[in-house]
Amino acid sequence: MFGPDSERHRLRTGFDYDPVAFDRTRPVCPEELFDDLVRLDHLVTGKRVVEVGAGTGQATLPLARRGLAVTAIELGPELAAVARTKLARFESVTVVTGAFEDWEPLGATFDAVVAFNSLHWVDPQLRYAKPARVLRSGGVLAVARCEWARPAEAQPFWRDVQEDYRAVGVEGDPPPPPEAIGPNHLPPEARDHFDEVAALRHPFAKEYSAGDYLANLGTQSVTRQLGGEARAEFLARVQARLRRLGWPNLTASFVGLLTVGRVIPPAGEAASGEP
Repeated sequence: MFGPDSERHRLRTGFDYDPVAFDRTRPVCPEELFDDLVRLDHLVTGKRVVEVGAGTGQATLPLARRGLAVTAIELGPELAAVARTKLARFESVTVVTGAFEDWEPLGATFDAVVAFNSLHWVDPQLRYAKPARVLRSGGVLAVARCEWARPAEAQPFWRDVQEDYRAVGVEGDPPPPPEAIGPNHLPPEARDHFDEVAALRHPFAKEYSAGDYLANLGTQSVTRQLGGEARAEFLARVQARLRRLGWPNLTASFVGLLTVGRVIPPAGEAASGEP
């Protein structure tokens, strides 16, 4: 997705530069997806969960509200600080600043590892092996992400803005319609560690002011990947387009994808019967 590891490492640290815009504008999976996650993983109150790449706690909060004990790991110190403030009232939540690759559970085992729009940033060698290592027998990995979509009745802006992407050398194809975005399945490299038990999809929409949409663009990795001058030109082009349209509110469409895998026990060890 991102080329060399050095590029992936550079880009994954960039979300920390504007945590307020990140928290305000990044899409959050719908409540129904969290309900499915808890139901499928049998995550009753008090179950222990590790969250990979918690950001500002956008997904941590729905998990905490459902009574889960969450260890939320976030690489960016500014993002982690926002998450700590947001989650301060939940005694069962701990926010750890650092990389998931470097974090160690100190002998604890967990019922679930969850990742929202984040697992692709983890080093490939540890992306599935480490979640499997920190889970109890029968534990689960839940991977969720929000895919941009463009329904047939979408505002013309979502088609026209592709010209601004193409002007700075980015592929300018509109996102597919929601019905064309199928469920996400565990890749082959995960199958040594997890058996897939569910792959679900949840279409949803989010309304942006023109200003918030511009702020959201600034947080996206594809925008930051452009580099200084091209990034500034791209954002200026989109801003000018929105100005010509009178600064409209924009309805963005997404499909929330949830994939659940159950950890494969080591050879000779039976899976736990605990739900």
